Amino acid sequence: MYTFRTLRVLGKQCNSSVTSALWKRSQVQSRRHRVDISGIYPPIATPFTLKEDVDYDKLEENVHKYAKVPFKGLVVQGSNGEYPYLTEDERVEVVRRVRNTLPKDKLVMAGSGCESTRATVLMTEKMAGAGADVVLVVTPCFYKGKMDSRALVHHFTKVADSSPVPVVLYSVPANTGLTIPVDAVASLATHPNILGLKDSGGDITQIGLIVHKTKEEDFRVLAGSAGFLMAAYSVGAVGGVCALANVLGREVCELEQLCVTGRWEEARALQHRLIEPNTAVTRKFGVPALKQAMEWFGYHGAACRSPLQPLTEVECQQLRKDFSTNGWL
Repeated sequence: MYTFRTLRVLGKQCNSSVTSALWKRSQVQSRRHRVDISGIYPPIATPFTLKEDVDYDKLEENVHKYAKVPFKGLVVQGSNGEYPYLTEDERVEVVRRVRNTLPKDKLVMAGSGCESTRATVLMTEKMAGAGADVVLVVTPCFYKGKMDSRALVHHFTKVADSSPVPVVLYSVPANTGLTIPVDAVASLATHPNILGLKDSGGDITQIGLIVHKTKEEDFRVLAGSAGFLMAAYSVGAVGGVCALANVLGREVCELEQLCVTGRWEEARALQHRLIEPNTAVTRKFGVPALKQAMEWFGYHGAACRSPLQPLTEVECQQLRKDFSTNGWL
């Protein structure tokens, strides 16, 4: 049996917890409304030295060049940043260097996803401390057979509850083998600290359905590739995180403007010319191709960190052809 004194203390603690929870919810709600994520972001690469150390000087030089392109911001430590091959300290330091170099009116969206919820919460706090405006949280996937809607909703909710900055969900089935189910996205869209979704799957039907199912919420969808950017805009996406923007940034931003102003014939013509080079630096040849193309277009790409290998001569020739036949080289 509880004494009256014990019950009174428990009541005070309960009221304090409720008050704290309500205050925190109001804080994340206000942050959510302040951050507009619409626009184009390149998921920037991480340059390395010949010894495979992070080359922070070249990273900063790239950021200075990207600051001159009309991007909404930069995605740092996404898939194209080779984040699985970086140490925790390197991941955080790359974000810090980018934030210190990039003009303050540009957003820094930092990848903070880890396999466990606990590790993701801690990494998210560190990314926020390094200056990230928003975090991009990829689906945990090592135990992908158990990552159903219940597990994913639990994971992302815990991260968003604790995050000092707003959260964007990240679905990249080509790398994780997982697609965040529509019902899970619709549930997470009601969270006051979850802004939206970066969808790299390319299923336009699903993107359109997510936009429809979340239309009552302040929730936004970003296309995860320049290859289907126009199609994504046509069903309600508001921007894109596009690997190709690392080398054809102004052109991808032009496609964005054509879409948002309804100039669909011009948009279609430009979209067609972006498909082959986009495929080449993503599904076809991956990050090594992106880094090679960056060198051609005046950025620091350099080698990848092992075990990723540079392109073969044949692959390099095909990559050049994919750009040149569309008028980019």
